[in-house]
Amino acid sequence: MVHTLDAIETSPAMAGGPAARVLALVNRAIVLVSSIALVIASFVLTYSVVSRYFLHLSTDWQDELSVFLIVGAVFMSSASIQERRGHVAIEAIVGLLPARVNRVRQIIVDATSFVFCAFFAWKSWLLLAEAWTENYHSESTWGPPLWIPYSLMTVGMTLLAVELAMQIFVALTSSRADAAKAA
Repeated sequence: MVHTLDAIETSPAMAGGPAARVLALVNRAIVLVSSIALVIASFVLTYSVVSRYFLHLSTDWQDELSVFLIVGAVFMSSASIQERRGHVAIEAIVGLLPARVNRVRQIIVDATSFVFCAFFAWKSWLLLAEAWTENYHSESTWGPPLWIPYSLMTVGMTLLAVELAMQIFVALTSSRADAAKAA
């Protein structure tokens, strides 16, 4: 997969000013924590398999903890992946279109993604508030509070929506600057 044709020429962290640089720092910290969470999840799952197979112990908490860690890592690191435009993209038409049309296409894709992610984040905030106020817990025997995974999902989707908004802003401002230079 080639991302050079699909990427915006200027880095959002550089073109977006201080807010984009702060978001890039937050993304880097979250990626580090998410990486640690994935390593912990792999150890927990390995322990779960070993304890189930060899020791015939119950593994209620291990599976659920692993799911929380993996889901948290995926949602929380999504903004960092978007910052580098590392999400899956269909690039069949990128090479066929002129650069100007590709820029417009990219802005439309980012705007559509932003609308979806902003809606998802808003619904996640509602779900988190409900889980917090109603004191929802998992129905497993371990029974951890559900605000934990919901908060990871909420923060991750909010950061992803902010990242997309930042990329749209950078693309629109660079398009205007390019148009002003051409005029």
